[in-house]
Amino acid sequence: MHAAVHTAPNRPLQIEELADPEPGVGEVAIDVHSCGACHSDLHVMKGELAFPTPAVLGHEVAGVISEVGPGVTGLSVGDPVVTSFIMPCGQCEQCARGNEEICRQFFAFNRAKGRLYDDRTRLHRPDGEPVWMYSMGGLAERCVTPATSVFRVPDGVALADVASVGCSTMTAYGALRHAADVKVGDSVAVVATGGVGSALVQLASVFGASTIIAVDISDDKLTAASKLGATHTVNSAQVDAAEAIREITGGRGVDVAFEALGSTATFGIARDCVVEGGQVVVVGIAPKGTTGEFDLATIARRKLQIKGSYGAKPRRDMPILLDLVARGQLRPKDAITRRYPFSQVQEAFTALDRGETIGRSVIDIR
Repeated sequence: MHAAVHTAPNRPLQIEELADPEPGVGEVAIDVHSCGACHSDLHVMKGELAFPTPAVLGHEVAGVISEVGPGVTGLSVGDPVVTSFIMPCGQCEQCARGNEEICRQFFAFNRAKGRLYDDRTRLHRPDGEPVWMYSMGGLAERCVTPATSVFRVPDGVALADVASVGCSTMTAYGALRHAADVKVGDSVAVVATGGVGSALVQLASVFGASTIIAVDISDDKLTAASKLGATHTVNSAQVDAAEAIREITGGRGVDVAFEALGSTATFGIARDCVVEGGQVVVVGIAPKGTTGEFDLATIARRKLQIKGSYGAKPRRDMPILLDLVARGQLRPKDAITRRYPFSQVQEAFTALDRGETIGRSVIDIR
C-alpha cells in the first residue's frame, strides 16, 4: 500500500510503499477513503509534540472494513465506518471507570511509542523496518485499529462527509457534554474557529445554547462560523475580545468559554470573558511548554472553573454523534471547505499551518 510517511520534524511528508498492515486479535483493517487534516498531526510534523519517526499520521478516518481480526464481533467486511482518534483498550482502570478519553494504554503505547496494545506497530517498510502509528495511521491506503475505535456509518450518510467526526467533532462533543455539560439557554464563547472550533459552534447550537459567540482573527472564519450557528462574532485582532463578549452579554460574560487553539493569547480571552462561577474549558492541544496565566485570588473570589477536555468517550458518544448526522441535526460536511487528492497531502498541512484552512480540510485517499 501507499502511505504518507513523516520522517523528521519540519520535513515534508513523503509517499512511500509500505507492507499491507494485518489486523491482530480484536482489530480490523480498513481501506481508507478519506482522512482529515488535523492540527494535532501538524504539531507532530513541526516537532512541537514528541513522536518517534518514521511514522504515519492521520486519525480522522472514513473507509470500508477490508479484514476482521480474531475476536471481533458486530463488524463485518464491507461495512462503511469511521474511526475515533482515541482507541480505548477497554481494560485499563480508566476505561473501567468510563473514562475512555484518558485510556492509560492509549497514552502509554500509542501516544508515547506509536504502537498498538501488544507493544507492536502494524506498519513496516518493505525491508521490515518498523513505521510507527499516530492513532491508526490513517494517511495511508489501509490502516489497522482496535475494533473499540470503529463505528459503522448509518445508511444514507455519505462516507466522504464524516471523516472528521472521529476527532474534531468528537473532541467538541466531549468538551460540551462531559467537561462543561452545556444546557439549553447557556451562553458560550468559542475562541478560535478552526476544525474543532467549528464543531463546537455547530454542536453548541444542537445543545440549545442561546448565545454562541465565535472569536477569531480571520473574518472569513468568522463568516463561516455564522453559517454554522454562531449568533455573534468577534475579531480579536481588531477589538478587545473579552470586553466585546461582555458587551454582547450585557456586561455579565458567558457561562462557558472554550479555548480551541492551544495558545496563551486564546486562553487569556477565554479566561477573561466568563461570568462569575463560569467555566473555562481548554480544548486546543498546545505545543509542549505553552503556559497560561491566572490570578489565584480571582479564581477563588469569582469561583471560576478551569477545566481540560481531551475528546469524548468513543463507545458511548460516537453512536450518538453518528445518529445526529443521520438525522441531519449535525452537519460535519458543512465545515469541510477543502479537499485534496492523496498526492497533495503535504499541501493540505501547509495550508493548515499558514492559517488558510477554514473549518476542516480532508485528504481523499481513494
